[in-house]
Amino acid sequence: MRNILLTISYDGTDFCGWQRQDWGEVKNYQRTVQGEIEKALEKIHKEPVILYGSGRTDSGVHAMGQAANFVSTVDSIPVEKYPIAINSFLPQDIRIIDAKEVPEEFNARFSATSRVYRYFICPEKIHAFQTRYAWFVNYHPNLERLNTLAECLRGEIDCASFAASGDMSLSTFRYLNNAHFFTQLNPLDGREMIVFEIEANAFLWKMVRTITGTLINLDRTGAPLDSMKKILEAKDRKKAGATAPANGLFLYKINFDGVRVHQ
Repeated sequence: MRNILLTISYDGTDFCGWQRQDWGEVKNYQRTVQGEIEKALEKIHKEPVILYGSGRTDSGVHAMGQAANFVSTVDSIPVEKYPIAINSFLPQDIRIIDAKEVPEEFNARFSATSRVYRYFICPEKIHAFQTRYAWFVNYHPNLERLNTLAECLRGEIDCASFAASGDMSLSTFRYLNNAHFFTQLNPLDGREMIVFEIEANAFLWKMVRTITGTLINLDRTGAPLDSMKKILEAKDRKKAGATAPANGLFLYKINFDGVRVHQ
C-alpha cells in the first residue's frame, strides 16, 4: 500500500464546499469536491477510498492548491500517472494537478504547517466570465491604507472577532504568518486586480472572508488606521464588517515544510 498526496484545483462555484456530505436520500444529495474525488478513486480501486483533505472550503470557494491524501491498494499505477487516471473520472471543474508518494504517517491536515489563501478583488467593472472568481467592489481601494490596517494581523492572535456564528473550533487563537494586499494584472483582460493574501497555521470558519470584508469596508469608509486593531481586540464578531462573498476566495497553497504551530 502507498500513501498518495494529491494537489487539487477546483472551481467551487457549483459545489456545496469541500467536505463530503452523507445524505440518507438521493434527492438530498449535495455535490462536494471530496465526494466527487472519492467516487473517482472508488472506480479505480474497486472499493471505497477515504480522502483526507488539508482543510475545508465553503460553498463557492475555489482552490488552486488544495492538498489531500489517500491510501492506495493499487500498485500497478505509477504515482506520476495518478493525475491522468483520476482526472479521467472527474468532472471538468476539478483537476488533479500533481501526485506524489508520502510517508505512511503523513496526513494532509495534521502534517500541514500553514495554509495560504488569496482573495481577488476588481475595482472596475468586470466581464461576465470574471464574476465567478472575483469580488467587484465598485470603488478604488487604497492599498497603502489597507496594508496599514492589516498590520495587526501578525503572530499569535485571538481571532474571535472574525469567527462566524456556529464555528465549532475549540480555540479562536490562530498564528498568522502574513496578511497583505498587492496588485497584479488579470491575464484575461490585462487590467489591474487587487489581491489579498493571508497565511496562517489554520483558519476559523469564514475567517478569511470576514477579514477581507472588514478591511474593505474600513478603507471604503475612511475609518481610522487603528480601526482593525480595535476590532481585533474587541473579540466580538458584531464589531467586524460584513463577510465578503465566496466567489473571490481561493485556497492558494498548503505548506508542509515549515514549523507546525498548534491546531
